[in-house]
Amino acid sequence: MTRSGGVPRSSPPGHAAPGAPAAPDWLALREPADAEARAIDLVEDLRAGHPAPGRILDLGAGTGSMARWLAPRMPGPQHWVLADRDTDLLAHALERLPTTARDGTPVTAETRALDVGALTVDDLADPDLQPDLVTASALLDVLTAEEVDAIAAACVGAGCAALLTLSVIGQVRLDPPEARDLPLAAAFDAHQQRVVDGRRLLGPTAPAVAESAFTRRGAHVRSRASPWQLGLDDVDLTVAWLHGWVAAAVAQDPDLARHADAYLARRLEAAEQGRLRVTVGHLDLLALP
Repeated sequence: MTRSGGVPRSSPPGHAAPGAPAAPDWLALREPADAEARAIDLVEDLRAGHPAPGRILDLGAGTGSMARWLAPRMPGPQHWVLADRDTDLLAHALERLPTTARDGTPVTAETRALDVGALTVDDLADPDLQPDLVTASALLDVLTAEEVDAIAAACVGAGCAALLTLSVIGQVRLDPPEARDLPLAAAFDAHQQRVVDGRRLLGPTAPAVAESAFTRRGAHVRSRASPWQLGLDDVDLTVAWLHGWVAAAVAQDPDLARHADAYLARRLEAAEQGRLRVTVGHLDLLALP
């Protein structure tokens, strides 16, 4: 597993495709769109229901974008533990972190190598950890049902709130549309639910699985849409996303390869000329104990 917490999110879907950036570059490229998309009203709900998070564990922290976004929006003092299996990504994680919280109190941070897929309540009870809040970004859809269930069990068992953002939901819209959008989207969704090293990834079913896992353990779960809305100001991200999206779809359904190059060329030209708008659906979840 690679991004966000030891899962294959560090580069765009189908990241072996020509034109796809390396992992840290991809995370930097998507960070502004992620920040714009996350559901700010869930942060307001979090502040109301859990006003002083104190210690925050960021699962699949990657290069630290979640902390950069959330820390200034929450009161402090805060101490972030940025956790990921990918230590190369964590080497970037402390760069540009805010030093003060919303109320001017200090924000501090450390990094920790952690296998997100094996998280337990005992991990959260570790005296060196014991978070008040667990966060994640673009993580759940590249976990299995068992791994998401374990995260829910650990958070609820430890009495932690959880803010889990930017899980894909299988909704992609390109404007103007083309007939080939639909088969590519269906193949991409299937690719997101493929078996990798014996693990069946959740893909767009992840938000529903997570909500069920938290709810049946007594947590109060709220969800909000958090779509990317990509246009003229996001050309570089759109181009990288298109490369990865098409490559993943073709990897899942090789019959699509016959028309993929011409389709991609048309879409890239439209993006670079400012004629293409892309909406990529995500969902954010807040679980309060």
